[in-house]
Amino acid sequence: MRMRMLSSLWWLILLSAFSVHAEVFEKTLSNGLRVIVKEDHRAPVLVQQIWYRAGSMDERTGTTGVAHVLEHMMFKGTKAVPVGEFSKRIAAAGGRENAFTSYDYTAYFQQLHKSKLPLAMQLESDRMQNLQLTPAEFNKEIKVVMEERRMRTDDEPHALMQESLMAVAYQEHPYQHPVIGWMNDLEAMTASNAQEWYKTWYAPNNAVLVIAGDVQASAVFALAQRYYGKIPAHQLPARRNYIEPAQVGIKRIMVKAPAQLPHLIMAYHAPSLRDAEKDSVPYALEVLAGILDGNETSRLNKSLVREQQIASDVGAGYDSLARGPGMFTLEGTPSEGKTVADLEAALREQLAKLVRDGVSADELQRIKAQVTANEVYKRDSVFYQAMQIGQLESIGLSYKAIPVMLQKIQEVTAQQVQQVARDILIDDHLTVAVLDPQPLAGKPKHAGGAIHVH
Repeated sequence: MRMRMLSSLWWLILLSAFSVHAEVFEKTLSNGLRVIVKEDHRAPVLVQQIWYRAGSMDERTGTTGVAHVLEHMMFKGTKAVPVGEFSKRIAAAGGRENAFTSYDYTAYFQQLHKSKLPLAMQLESDRMQNLQLTPAEFNKEIKVVMEERRMRTDDEPHALMQESLMAVAYQEHPYQHPVIGWMNDLEAMTASNAQEWYKTWYAPNNAVLVIAGDVQASAVFALAQRYYGKIPAHQLPARRNYIEPAQVGIKRIMVKAPAQLPHLIMAYHAPSLRDAEKDSVPYALEVLAGILDGNETSRLNKSLVREQQIASDVGAGYDSLARGPGMFTLEGTPSEGKTVADLEAALREQLAKLVRDGVSADELQRIKAQVTANEVYKRDSVFYQAMQIGQLESIGLSYKAIPVMLQKIQEVTAQQVQQVARDILIDDHLTVAVLDPQPLAGKPKHAGGAIHVH
């Protein structure tokens, strides 16, 4: 009873926090740029984010990594703002800035005092249309990206393992390629490849501008028209709708790399959210992930780490928000004296138990209360508020779906959780990756690893 009261309380708080129509305003400029403003007057700060609906899934074979490379090049200057000046001017204004590239989109952001929005818009709109992408700067930056790949993937066994798993799990969909790109593609890349990407995708009609913080929407729209409004739209290429063929049997991959401990990932193909109102499976999968790995008392940690001591760490993950197909993952590191086979068997037993016995009402209610509370806490961050809007808009959903999505999570039943575990987490959807640790002593720098598929 107490848990149900807590959940109801959090839900009421969350609904009031989300007064979407009162706090979020939008306008589309004549050039196609969508401007979305989230007013939050608790502190005199703001965040500007520009989201381009172009990520690594839009790349062509042979130029993987170009979306991320262009993200780096966007800091290399225009005629009005020379190399290095963008970051210097934001820092001088007391702000911070950065960018990120994903499979689905590329985004740039600045966090500043509310009085500095004109500066942020001036700088960002300038590089949307006036980037000077010189071969000299490209040749320097591509070396930085290649070193980033060596450090974050080739020399990181878990990252190498994840990359290898994605390459095997997806037969056709471009999610099979890493966001950072394959090394041989980076080595062959030229400034003209980055320039083509820039000219193709960096247009106002392929972007969403999100401003959140202590602002007035009407003033933001006026500034957006002033700085972004004259940038011409251009025709975007037709996007291919990739349909990943149905998997017809379990796939297994072993990655040999210098590491201290073995590791296991079990990845199941799963749907992502397409219709916030009509879909049900993605919401049930979100709740299932919480039941398996929502906190220290969740099923996997309680059973496999604390009670049976089969794993030193274990977890489950699922993200319903993507332009492409989704993936539900289980992973862990076996305890000393246990093998990855022991851990896989134990994870399978946990799934079988859930399918067989279902979930309790208290367990379901606890996860829903936790999801709701997490959303309330995240609302303290102006940056997160903008992120949530930008991500939803960039993958083809709408920020208006936020209350709907939270309501749908609350409506998930124990039977639905049991059903998605039965229907989705099956061997015909499964790719298993195992890290086979190799000796660390004498490991040559950037040694990478060997990959075996069977």
